[in-house]
Amino acid sequence: MSQTSITIVGNAVTDVTVASTATGVEYAVFRIATTARRFDRSVGQWVDGDTSFMRVTCWRRLARGVAESIVKGDPLVVTGVLRVREWATEDRRGVSVEIDASAVGHDLARGVSAFTRAAKRDPLTLDPAVDQEVDLDFQQGGRANPWESKEPSTAAA
Repeated sequence: MSQTSITIVGNAVTDVTVASTATGVEYAVFRIATTARRFDRSVGQWVDGDTSFMRVTCWRRLARGVAESIVKGDPLVVTGVLRVREWATEDRRGVSVEIDASAVGHDLARGVSAFTRAAKRDPLTLDPAVDQEVDLDFQQGGRANPWESKEPSTAAA
């Protein structure tokens, strides 16, 4: 079965809600709105199209980061798997569009952000299936900064 990956640029229209499953897996949920824009040559300006609203679900470590970083109104970029679910009550039926997020970040085209690395967790509490720690120094050949050149720069200062 293939999955439909999607990237959405929009605004958080709700604050983040955090909860846990019956088995203790933490998740965070919020809604995002995105509006299509197009250039209308007849009037010489950009015009808004339809606005789409989606529920975004984040799991585990991403849920913790989103809960501490995102508030209603923030401009965001969300990447994940698209899910369309039908729902029904006694008197209504509808469709819900959802994203199971793999990444969420602020849209830096519309503002600035300061990143703070999350504190490392006790290795005994890590879930090896999802929370594997990576030795970046080992993967980068011992260099602390992967973009740092081993050769002196020849660019003029």
